[in-house]
Amino acid sequence: MNLRVGTSTYSFWHFSEVRTPIEYVMEQAYKLELSGVEVLEVQLESRDTSYLNSIKTKALELGLDIYCVATHQNFVSPSKEVREKEIEKTKKSLELAYRLGAPAIRINSGRWMTIKSFDEFMKNKGIEPPIEGYSEKDAFEWVMSSIEDLLKVAEDYGIVLALENHWGLTSSPEKLVKIITSLNSKYLRALMDTGNFIEDTYESLRKIAKYSVLVHAKTYFGGGVWYTLDIDYKKVYEILKEANYKGYISIEFEGREDPFLGVRKSIELIRESFKD
Repeated sequence: MNLRVGTSTYSFWHFSEVRTPIEYVMEQAYKLELSGVEVLEVQLESRDTSYLNSIKTKALELGLDIYCVATHQNFVSPSKEVREKEIEKTKKSLELAYRLGAPAIRINSGRWMTIKSFDEFMKNKGIEPPIEGYSEKDAFEWVMSSIEDLLKVAEDYGIVLALENHWGLTSSPEKLVKIITSLNSKYLRALMDTGNFIEDTYESLRKIAKYSVLVHAKTYFGGGVWYTLDIDYKKVYEILKEANYKGYISIEFEGREDPFLGVRKSIELIRESFKD
């Protein structure tokens, strides 16, 4: 495998009160000899043209790719008005990614939000009951209809919608694959997150590997914020090699250690594990 390793800008921030500048993360990525960065949309300071252009030129100066913009949306809602707002928000994210030169955006299916506390949601392993009066079948219809509305825009921009196994309706490999295969578009693929299948981790990753265009490599040096998984990246490598995966390995450091040290250890772990 021709290994290309990058980092999510999230690895240096973790939604703390003080936002870590994207430019700072890019400088750290250069020092760590990474090939690129994945930009977390909510970490951007603005959508102003001058600011976005400064991010692009910074990437050029440092020799870094911006290979993905990680976005947030929730299509699991019985309200058509709510879903349409999420669709329009995601169209703006596609435009933003186009302006940054990113060939993909990370998207989520969304979830029921019947467990309000994210800490409680994590304790329940990302599983929650549906809204009373609705079923998972309804949720699939909402999500697939919403993504279908985005596909023409994604094609026009030449940007792939990378659907992550990010809780909610994509909490199992079967559900994620069902959405992708049902819509059957080269502009809708999977984003494999190695830390989001808490149970049956490797078999679940294997089921989505051939659909994946990007991999989030979760690491937890210093102990995880919500949980810690002991991920065998040698097994992950074998799964990806078997699927003939050629894309980026995007580090998502989610530990409590200093971010620079945590990401550096993550790079060492990935490079050591991804060897024949």
